[in-house]
Amino acid sequence: MTQLPDFRLETYFSRWEFVARHHMTASDMQTMGLGELLTLADDQDRAAFENMSLGYTTPRGDPALREAIARSYERADADDVICFAGAEEALYIAMNVLLGAGDHAVVVTPNYQAAETVPLSLCEVTGVALDPDNDWDLDLDQIKAAIRPNTRVVSVNFPNNPTGKVISVAAFAELARLCDEHGIHLFSDEVYRGLERDPARTLPQAADLSARGLSLNVTSKALGLPGLRIGWLVCRDRALIDRLERAKHYTTICNSGPSEILARIALKARTTILDRNRALLTRNQPVFDAFFAEFPDTFEWQAPDGGCVAFPRYLGPEGVEEFCTRLVEEAGIFLLPAGIYRSELTPTPTDRFRIGIGRADPEEGVAALTQWMRAHR
Repeated sequence: MTQLPDFRLETYFSRWEFVARHHMTASDMQTMGLGELLTLADDQDRAAFENMSLGYTTPRGDPALREAIARSYERADADDVICFAGAEEALYIAMNVLLGAGDHAVVVTPNYQAAETVPLSLCEVTGVALDPDNDWDLDLDQIKAAIRPNTRVVSVNFPNNPTGKVISVAAFAELARLCDEHGIHLFSDEVYRGLERDPARTLPQAADLSARGLSLNVTSKALGLPGLRIGWLVCRDRALIDRLERAKHYTTICNSGPSEILARIALKARTTILDRNRALLTRNQPVFDAFFAEFPDTFEWQAPDGGCVAFPRYLGPEGVEEFCTRLVEEAGIFLLPAGIYRSELTPTPTDRFRIGIGRADPEEGVAALTQWMRAHR
């Protein structure tokens, strides 16, 4: 395995996620129980789950699951889909298949750390930063300037983690066209797709825009089912799908059979689950709006365009790292400071923190945070 640096986010989560009293930086939507998910199953899928054999499954993923995934795309079918043990495995394998010594990649920042560190372990990488002074927008001219003759991948993530940014449909389509013009794979992390505040701003999927595009998705984030550990890549380049499968033979080989059936149920009920989750975000946002409105001299708040995380600015004199440390140690309130999202490629803001807005009943955590702020303002 290529030597990689410590995964800052996961290291921080392993310390605090299950011991903090108020987990306020969750990156996934509120989950559901197994029984609740099974109520969404049709008779055939419920019987398949109850009577399944616990043997090996096919490396590319359960055919019925891949068909369900393909139906959420405009131009893909089941043979364009390959499933993995979560989005992380998919990202890791894709970068190792697409990139090698002598290649070059372009990665947008800030980002999920693996989107940067995995390519950096393989080849030269240029970062292009979203602009916090321009509503976190993506400058396509910077993407163009970063492209080299040996550029193989441009990696993006919208709705973005941690900023919640969604660029315009026109800009995303132009990005796909630009990649096609240069023979580059557009690798698009779309794990929050479906949670846009304005559905009209929902971006097309990279695999629909380009035969070379790769769309990454997972049951974890927008659907709120991280325990299933089922992710996927969709790409209409069948030869690339073959290469991805051969690489997977060296990692998980195949996925969990029970998880694949449960993921199939979730994908078939995708509209119902996303409607529930968007309603939860709509309900929750005023709770966070009211909190940040009480402390305008301490925070700059902007609700995310999409997804269930936001990246507010902290204006306190001690800095955001100390602020987040004191919060979790003194009050059990868990937030992610900006240092978790620092980049080796570009400058990134040092005065921000990630907060999650997609869990049910956030009032208890917000009340605890409000109480602490009033006592320490």
